[in-house]
Amino acid sequence: MDSIIKTNLTELFERWSGEKISSYTPMPAHGSYRRYFRITGSSKKAIGVFNEDFKENVAFLSFSKHFSKHRLKVPEIYEQELDKNIYLEEDLGDETLFSFLTRERADGNFSDIIQQQYKKVIRALPPFQVTAGKDLDYSVCYPRSSFDRQSMMWDLNYFKYYFLKLAKIPFDEQQLEDDFQTFVDFLLGSERDYFLYRDFQSRNVMIYDDDVYFIDYQGGRKGALQYDLASLLYDAKADIPPETRQELLEIYLDELEKLIPVDRAKFLQFYHGYVFIRIMQALGAYGFRGFYERKEHFLKSVPFAIQNLERLLHSANLPIEIPALTDAWSKLVRSSYLRTLSSDKLRLTIRIDSFSYKRGIPWDEKGHGGGFVFDCRSLHNPGRYDQYKQLTGNDAEVIEFLEKEGEVKDFLNHIFAIIDTVVKKYQSRNFTDLMIAFGCTGGQHRSVYCANQLAAHLKENFDADIKLRHREQEMKIN
Repeated sequence: MDSIIKTNLTELFERWSGEKISSYTPMPAHGSYRRYFRITGSSKKAIGVFNEDFKENVAFLSFSKHFSKHRLKVPEIYEQELDKNIYLEEDLGDETLFSFLTRERADGNFSDIIQQQYKKVIRALPPFQVTAGKDLDYSVCYPRSSFDRQSMMWDLNYFKYYFLKLAKIPFDEQQLEDDFQTFVDFLLGSERDYFLYRDFQSRNVMIYDDDVYFIDYQGGRKGALQYDLASLLYDAKADIPPETRQELLEIYLDELEKLIPVDRAKFLQFYHGYVFIRIMQALGAYGFRGFYERKEHFLKSVPFAIQNLERLLHSANLPIEIPALTDAWSKLVRSSYLRTLSSDKLRLTIRIDSFSYKRGIPWDEKGHGGGFVFDCRSLHNPGRYDQYKQLTGNDAEVIEFLEKEGEVKDFLNHIFAIIDTVVKKYQSRNFTDLMIAFGCTGGQHRSVYCANQLAAHLKENFDADIKLRHREQEMKIN
């Protein structure tokens, strides 16, 4: 078979280019069953593709020509022989957005240069969906012409059988199936009359000639705008910071409004639902390739997808009741095993609060809903003395008052020992959120001082994101 493919692609290249080939190099296919070859002649080059799926070839070639007609950045199709399952396309190099991101993020930061590339990509998405989507021939879509109920149920069952079952996550089959139907009914309430790229993520964006180009859209079909946005912004191993994700979302909506009217509130209501189904589709793919086909490198994306799911569970409010599905998601988030499938380390965020017991203990809205609460009311209270009543634990006079007695040092040393052990364990297990709170009578002196001291200690000793908040002080300001 290999020799036949090489012969056919060689003949096709030489007929197109008018040159003899000088090199023929197989390229990695990653998660695809398509086979790619870099072919060069004396002055011309191309990517040769072999794919036995005839209908998928028709979809890709048809879409490519259509997008080129709309001046969108896709590879030019040079030549094709569908009866031999081969075609030649433009060689856009080897730099994907993901490889660029991986290299530029070596220091751990999502730098300005990375953000600029993502902004280019996000601005390019609406023209694919809206402009090119208007007159696209959806009859060539494969395997479905629309991201409809059938397509959604395929994805949800893919998630159920290839991820939940293989990861040994328990669930009630009938209750989960009922929730799938409720969830799909909700998603079908969105507008779905646009081109849905289907796999709009960092590995399918090429950086070439100082611009971004787009590949692997052969699974495209008619569907909702939100799905592709979710695919890009919740791309697991890209690990886009939440604040950057929000900025990119706003840029997308601004660009979309240049093409069609947008009801942002309604758009966002469905957006979170499509993020959930995209994460489930991705987990199903990781499970099939990793657990079932034993290609373990696919499992390295799982902890990042679980992190995205965790954040989504604490930020998204779906207007439907899906208890069995929500329970399955929660079990995934709580699984220590799934977080250890990659040697890549997720970044731990430690949230430290000071508060007054009069207004209640802070709720951890971002993490697991738990953590530690330390009661500072046993410490000597500066608030009993007039000269300290208008000051806080941030002020030098209060700091001096508290530190002149040994009890606060002993109190904090015990806390440091507990928290250090927990942080090390959280980081080893790829947990992403830890909440710690210090309470006192007024949330002004002792709790503020102790929260500050722990934040300083953790910054000095651990590579983690430290979020410090003095609740009662913020309430006074606001």
